[in-house]
Amino acid sequence: MASRAATALVHPDREDIRFTNVLSALGDPVRLAIVARLAEAGPGEELACTTFALPVSKSTQSGHFKYLREAGVIQQRDEGIRRMNSLRRADLDALFPGLLDMAIVQGREVIAGW
Repeated sequence: MASRAATALVHPDREDIRFTNVLSALGDPVRLAIVARLAEAGPGEELACTTFALPVSKSTQSGHFKYLREAGVIQQRDEGIRRMNSLRRADLDALFPGLLDMAIVQGREVIAGW
C-alpha cells in the first residue's frame, strides 16, 4: 500500500492563483463551509481534515479539500497520518481583496443551515 507521502501535494504559487479557479472552488456549499471553519480557527492555525463535520462521505470530503488546495484557497501538509489545513488568507487578500471575507460569511450561513 502506498503511503500518503508518496503523493506530492500540489499548491499553486501566489502568482499562479487564478480568479476563476478560486471562484469555482468557492462555488460549492461544502467548500464554503470548510473555508468558514478554517477562518474560525484563526490566522495561521491548522485543522486536521478529520475535525470537519461535513454532510458528505470521507472520500467526497477529500475531493473538496483537494479542489480548494489546487485552486490556491488552502494550504495542506501531512503530519503523520493527518492532513493539516490552513487558509491562504495573505495570498488571497493580496490578490482579491475582500473576496475571502465574503466567502467566509456565506460559509457561516451554510453551516448555520445544516
